[in-house]
Parts: sequence; structure tokens; C-alpha cells
Amino acid sequence: MKILTIILSIIALGLIIFNLTKVDFNAPFKGDSIIALITILASFCVIIMMGILRTSKRIEQKVKEKR
Repeated sequence: MKILTIILSIIALGLIIFNLTKVDFNAPFKGDSIIALITILASFCVIIMMGILRTSKRIEQKVKEKR
């Protein structure tokens, strides 16, 4: 599970970098720029969710160790 979350986070980071090159900063809410911004936002959400998942798995493991 840990490897999967790391791989998904790296893919999301790659998508963020790729889509930053697609944004036209003179008109960020027109044409393909809006699609790139939406994809960047979705990728940030994936990174946050993978961090939450990793943290919850660590907590679950520590609770099992105490029992």
C-alpha cells in the first residue's frame, strides 16, 4: 500500500508539472488553460488524499501494536 501511494503521488506531481506548462498566464480562465488548472487542482487533491491515507495506515499500525 505504501508503494502504491508513493507512485500515485509521483504521478500526480508529474501531472502538476506538465499542466503548469499548458497554462497561459495571460488568460488563465480561457481555452485549454482552464482544463490545465482543473487538472492541477485535482492532482493536488490526490497528493493530499494519499498523505491522509498514509497517515491513517500508520495510526492503524500503531493501534494494532498496542494490543
